Amino acid sequence: MRVSRLMLCALSTVVAALTPTLLVAAENGISIPRIDSEPTFADFASMQPSSELARSMTKVENFIQREPSDGRPATQRTEVYIGYDQRRLYAIFLAFDTEPNLIRANMSPRENIGGDDTVEMTFDAFNDQRAALTFRSTPLGVQWDARWTEGSSRRAGFDTTFEAVWDSEGELTEQGYMVKMAVPLRSLRFPDTLEQLWRVQFARQIPRLSEETFWPAYSIAIEGRLNQTALLSGIRDVSPGNNSQIIPFIFAREIDALKPGAVGGPKFDKSSEQDLGVDAKFVFNDAFVLDLTLNPDFSQVESDEPQVTVNERFEVQYPERRPFFVENADFFETDSTLVFTRRIVDPEGGLRFTGRSGNYGFGAIMINDEAPGLNRAASHPLDGEKANIAIVRGYRDINERDRIGFLLTDRELGDGYNRVASVDGLFRLNESWLTQVQLVGTESEPFTGGPSKTGYQRNILLNRVGRTLNTHTHFIETSRDFRAELGFQNQYFAADTSGLHNRVGLNFYPEDSSLNSWSIATMMVYLNDQHGVRTYVQVDPSVNLRFATSNAGLSWSDRTEILRPQDFAGIITNQVYDTDTWRFNYSNTSMQTLTFGGNYQAGTTINRVPLRGLLPSVADTNRLDIDVLWRPLDRLRVSNTYLRTELESKNGGSKIFSNQILRSNWNYQFTPELSLRFIAQHEETDAGPATRLIDDQNLNFDLLLRYVINPWSAFYVGYNSNQSNFDIIEVEGERELVVTSDLRQDGDQFFVKFSYLFQR
Repeated sequence: MRVSRLMLCALSTVVAALTPTLLVAAENGISIPRIDSEPTFADFASMQPSSELARSMTKVENFIQREPSDGRPATQRTEVYIGYDQRRLYAIFLAFDTEPNLIRANMSPRENIGGDDTVEMTFDAFNDQRAALTFRSTPLGVQWDARWTEGSSRRAGFDTTFEAVWDSEGELTEQGYMVKMAVPLRSLRFPDTLEQLWRVQFARQIPRLSEETFWPAYSIAIEGRLNQTALLSGIRDVSPGNNSQIIPFIFAREIDALKPGAVGGPKFDKSSEQDLGVDAKFVFNDAFVLDLTLNPDFSQVESDEPQVTVNERFEVQYPERRPFFVENADFFETDSTLVFTRRIVDPEGGLRFTGRSGNYGFGAIMINDEAPGLNRAASHPLDGEKANIAIVRGYRDINERDRIGFLLTDRELGDGYNRVASVDGLFRLNESWLTQVQLVGTESEPFTGGPSKTGYQRNILLNRVGRTLNTHTHFIETSRDFRAELGFQNQYFAADTSGLHNRVGLNFYPEDSSLNSWSIATMMVYLNDQHGVRTYVQVDPSVNLRFATSNAGLSWSDRTEILRPQDFAGIITNQVYDTDTWRFNYSNTSMQTLTFGGNYQAGTTINRVPLRGLLPSVADTNRLDIDVLWRPLDRLRVSNTYLRTELESKNGGSKIFSNQILRSNWNYQFTPELSLRFIAQHEETDAGPATRLIDDQNLNFDLLLRYVINPWSAFYVGYNSNQSNFDIIEVEGERELVVTSDLRQDGDQFFVKFSYLFQR
């Protein structure tokens, strides 16, 4: 802490002040008029307000760059016209372009708009500078929406699991393009007052120029986003009402899959499954939301993006996609991830309440989970048992900048439990500096009963955001018996860890150069256990170059890791491993139909999967990651990912393993609602003589026809087929599963899913 205070004193002298232009824009704000009818593109013929209705709407213009040249005027002119009536808020974007033939506009599924030109608007309807809703559209009207959360937690930034029902349309013109957005007030949440005072921000993205522009200015020299928005006044006598949504769903599938644990040995088993459930949402007093779910719709038609999991010490985190946990998920987020809802695997039903009034916010979840008791032997103490889960979150905004809060979680299973209590505070020291503090206590008892154990976690960070200097300093101390069964704790937050990680970056912006900016940074990590034994040290300097449509970076990482007896079976005394890697990354968005990026790294790492009976050792490694997005037709989107990792013994020794994942996702969009998607993914682990891994292959094909009216009303028909390298042989009258070099189908399924939103 003494070091942090010295850093703050030394660096605060270079804190940049807000520019006068930004202060005027944010303070003066704009007023939105009530209009008599819904605007159309006909009201803006020739991309100018050509009717009395259009001229009555408030005009916003003079967008300012954030990227690539922070603070400079936009290279392309953008005008926005806004108005509202009793039911909806309207925005007409006129996006002028001096090279309209280069505008990137493709017909694609909702939210899969990467690489296209876009415009957007963001509303902070509670004017608390904490969270906001963003609505984005391409020149063809393809939608993207998200919830923005301020702060430095892992949920800070855009959360695209937020789904709203709103209308958009787009039209390409000889001067650029026009976009219309119509957002129902019932899709928003705002205070129950006679006159609303919101915050608003408008933006435009031009991929071919790597340009992002905003009104009002959203500068990289100032910490925070919503504190740089403009006040929006003029909305009076409106309410979303006591909005109710009922979303029933039907899911049915036929499965033919291998059952390795069947009586008498592995065999194929055909089965049918039908499921019926409902999600319901009720909005009270405009700002309070009650969500109910019975037999919740947790089927996932969208597969997770591939991640490398072989030879990883810590768990890989996948994002939450399930509808019940989506809205207001940031209510339950703190810097230490104590609520990771994918831990709740198979609930029967539950309820969630979230809302805010004045400076106070509150959230609660009550739900159960059948997963712990499923597929257990009759003699197992958890057979048929369910975990009962309760989560409570509350906070208070002290002023426009600071917040304090608490979080309680309880997971009861069998005769045991896991309880977590947390208090946290976020404090913005000025326009560039913020600090966050969190204290967490846990108490756990095994599901079989027995003595309970308590643990704690201390978490303090200090961040600076600026045009030239950026820093992140983070101290975390976690005791040995700390347990957060509903959370996700990465390397820095792991039990029996105490340490500091710090990143310092410097940015430079050359004048009159093809190089937009270049930066240097250093990441340093120092971790000890609770006895003061150093367990991990990392120094990671890097340099990055940014051009108009490409980025290139080079970094080097030097690491020292100590594995203790509790970290790996067979280790008697602490073992020290020194490793280092260098990495090169590059991305390019200059072509209209093809964008790509990748990185290559090589050096040494720890072989964590040695032969049984042997200890981990330092090994040579290289890794290649490539992502390619190809748009050969304006309705066809092809996304390809290739990941390859290799390990071999030091100094050209024997092969340890290679792991590669190839995924290709093809989507053809017939209409804005109807699309056909095909995914092929092949994963292969080729094990050498210096590992306990075995050869493993998996080939998956996924075909999905979907008709999506809105995020909650959709019809899906899908087929999935999976193959792996196995065979079933007879040995003394018993069937056994053996590994082979050939692929064989181990399962397929055909499914139908339908859901529909009833709203009033």
